[in-house]
This record gives sequence, structure tokens and C-alpha cells, in this order.
Amino acid sequence: MKKLLVLTCALGIAQPALAGNINLGNLTGGQASFRSVSEDLGSALSYKGVVPAESMGITGFDIGLEITQTDLAKSAPLWNSLTGSDFSNLYVPKLHVTKGLPLNIDIGAFYSAVPTTDIRLMGGELRWAFIEGGVAMPAVAVRGALTKLSGVNQLSLDTKSLDVSISKGFAMLTPYAGVGQVWTNSSSELFATESFTQGKLFAGANLNFGLTNLAIEFDKTGSAKSTSLKLGFRF
Repeated sequence: MKKLLVLTCALGIAQPALAGNINLGNLTGGQASFRSVSEDLGSALSYKGVVPAESMGITGFDIGLEITQTDLAKSAPLWNSLTGSDFSNLYVPKLHVTKGLPLNIDIGAFYSAVPTTDIRLMGGELRWAFIEGGVAMPAVAVRGALTKLSGVNQLSLDTKSLDVSISKGFAMLTPYAGVGQVWTNSSSELFATESFTQGKLFAGANLNFGLTNLAIEFDKTGSAKSTSLKLGFRF
């Protein structure tokens, strides 16, 4: 519980460099800059499961506080005009819940309110471990997911993703990796709509200490790299 409180405090101060609302009217560079911002936001705000491929089972439940840090590879120089702040990383805290269902199917969802910004984000996933895995066999799963941005008056952005992942448990440790695609639709009344696809690679590890659970995931979607850390309970 102390660890959860520490992480909660960290989420509240994790966005030190970004203040105020995002104002696309101040964006310099026209449509090309809007595309760069959209690509980085699509990478940062797309779904990141931070879970192994193996199914949790019908009684399984995972709840955690999570934070994702994304290096804004393309748009970092543009954010001063957007918000009045210079920064190169976006931090997105989340409350993340995953529940096991029959037939090796899991569902998951998260909600996020990014501190000191007007960014609100929610997302969901449906994952099926079509290879269940076991003592000698790794689990393999396919996942479909979506996210939706809200709170930014001048920007509508949503993502859809499809990926395949593999994992194999070793006592308390379960490493995993996967590959997929992310489809982003970004629109604004100030710019032409941008719709594009970005490749996705990810790898991570889940460490379970009974009820307490720690997971870390590294993701590269398009040009942007993200690191996610989740602390919570998994059983």
C-alpha cells in the first residue's frame, strides 16, 4: 500500500514541464507540423496493455496505477507554441483494470487525466490467448484495442490497434514481447484530417509477488519510444 501511495504522488507531479491548455491555433509550421504532433500523440496515447500474453483465467483480476512516458521524437520543438512550455517527453498516468473471462479471453480498460493539461484519455482492449501456454509452451495472444482523446477543444484523436504477443512464465517472472499496427485518426477544425498507420513493437516483463504486482513495458510506435510502469494487484 505504501508503494501505491508513492506512485500516486509521483503521478500527480509527473508532468513538470507542461502547463496550460493545448492551443492548436498557435501551432507554427502549418499542416506538416499538425501531422508531426498527431503522429507523436498517436504513439503516446495508443493502447499499451502492460500485461503478458497468457490469459488470466475466469477468476483473474488485475488493477494497477500506471504511468507511460513517451519521447516526442517528431514534435518536441513544436510544443512551446502549443502550450507555452518546452518539453520533449509526455507523461500519461492511468488507472488500468484487466479481467479474465472464459475461453482464454481477457478484457481491459483504462482512464487517464494528464496532470496540468486538458488531456483526458480512455481506452479498452479485448485479448484472446489462442495458444494457452503451459509448462513447456509459451502463450500467444491476439489483441484488439482502441483509445479516445477528450478534453482538447480543438483536437479530436482516436487510435485503433491490433497486435500479437507471446509470453512465458518463469516462477514469479513473465517476460513478453509483441508486434502490431496502430491506426490513428486526428482531426481539427484548423487543419485537414490526418489518418495514418504506424508499426508497433513492444516488450516487457511482469513480476508478481502474490497480490502485489509490478510490470514494465517498452514500446516503439512509429518514431516515438515509450516506457510504461504499472504497480498494483494481480491474482
